[in-house]
Amino acid sequence: MRDVIIACDFKDKEELYDFLKKIDKHRPYLKIGMELFYSEGSSLIKELKKQGYKIFLDLKLHDIPTTVNKAMKVIGLLNVDIVNLHASGGIRMMKEALSGLRMTNKDTLLIAVTQLTSTTNEALKEELLINENMEDTINHYAKNTKSAGLVGVVCSPLEAPLMNKLGLISVTPGIRFSDNSNDDQVRVTTPALAKELGSTYIVVGRAVTKALNPSDAYEKCVREFI
Repeated sequence: MRDVIIACDFKDKEELYDFLKKIDKHRPYLKIGMELFYSEGSSLIKELKKQGYKIFLDLKLHDIPTTVNKAMKVIGLLNVDIVNLHASGGIRMMKEALSGLRMTNKDTLLIAVTQLTSTTNEALKEELLINENMEDTINHYAKNTKSAGLVGVVCSPLEAPLMNKLGLISVTPGIRFSDNSNDDQVRVTTPALAKELGSTYIVVGRAVTKALNPSDAYEKCVREFI
């Protein structure tokens, strides 16, 4: 079930398709996030699905339960493979999201973000006023996610062992090769270590999209992780 997902953090579809041409011998799993989705809208998702790409739609919904329920009904019509929301929205919101999604789609996986990989323990305590440590907070949010009926979480690879114990799949960003910089993420690993830790999916961005040879970089990720 393991797979490598490419984070397509591009400003528009021209940039996206320029990148896809560089790896045109592959059909990788693509993560479409807020910047690209807000720029191009649902039509891009439909195009990519027609071309045979699997899509993780990374919109991180977080609103009152009724609003998220209605939004998920619409997202279900896009037939993406994975979609997500913030676990911090609470169990009721997550249940409503799943209910809305299932009204229009029976197959899309719904997962929850526990804590962003950019969040530090200091930010957790000083800015968010969460006095539990990172591991306990993530574990609690993951348990809420499971209680709500969702199948998995977005988390750091470092938390993948916790998710395996809970029976949840883990979609793990924060993946770098050993010679890459960490950029704005603080809880990061290599593809090989993510495999060792038990990640279900890894999400790789700049290490592939900004590589001199993206096709080779993608193949390296696949070799190390799968």
